[in-house]
Amino acid sequence: MIRSMTGYGRGENLANDRKFTVEIKSVNHRYNDISIKLPRSMNPLEDKIKKVLMKDIFRGKTDVYINFETIASEDVSIKFNEALADAYFEKLNVIKERYGVTSPDMLSLIAKYPDVVTSEKVQSDEDVLWETLLPALEEARDKFVAMRTVEGEALKKDILLKNDKIAGFVNEIKGRTDLVADEYRGKLMQRITEVLGEVEIDEQRILTEVTIYADRGCIDEEVIRLESHIVQLKKILEDGGVAGRKLDFLIQEMNRESNTIASKSNDITITNITIELKSEIEKIREQVQNIE
Repeated sequence: MIRSMTGYGRGENLANDRKFTVEIKSVNHRYNDISIKLPRSMNPLEDKIKKVLMKDIFRGKTDVYINFETIASEDVSIKFNEALADAYFEKLNVIKERYGVTSPDMLSLIAKYPDVVTSEKVQSDEDVLWETLLPALEEARDKFVAMRTVEGEALKKDILLKNDKIAGFVNEIKGRTDLVADEYRGKLMQRITEVLGEVEIDEQRILTEVTIYADRGCIDEEVIRLESHIVQLKKILEDGGVAGRKLDFLIQEMNRESNTIASKSNDITITNITIELKSEIEKIREQVQNIE
């Protein structure tokens, strides 16, 4: 399977009053860059998370967002600041005596003051957290990979169509090369006749001139290499796997051969075909940038 480097996946898991939500998203990138954003207290789990993801993610800039919610009593510690509560109680009694104000619920009033009663998260057992996180992580990863695969197969289908168009252009160029030398010879003979009239022409000299012209504009090697690259491109796509770098290199080679053909050819028809050829190669190059 060919995969795109862009994708998105989301997973959730709720167990033992703990809930993990995992989101994974990615864009194209030259290397495999995985960035994980999770609560600081869970940093020890980062290596485990990366190992799970790197089994199926090989290229791209991937951002992983992990959110954790808990109402488990063992995850929270309630603290009571006795000294602060005593100070508030003492001052409230002073106010009560001075102004004759009565409070129907002194306890509730004191508890509402800042820092009298506080809650703190307790460091949970790493293995317990991992058991809850893993199903959410795997769900997000599987959805993420599935989306990448769907997009990758769509890219593959379109690239193969463009590859077929390129093969057609190469065949046109190949068929045209056999006619170029003959057309040049005819034009040369016509020009000589126009200039010299009925003067006898040295056929050997004409043949030499045509041979030099044909040799200077010979593009047989470039056409053969292009044909080979077309076959290789199709094979790489059909084989699947992590193919982005191989495809990128191959497209560079195809572009180099087409540029050489354009520079060597003295035939306007071949030049025009080459322009169309390069256009299709460029379209594939842009698509290949997003293949894993």
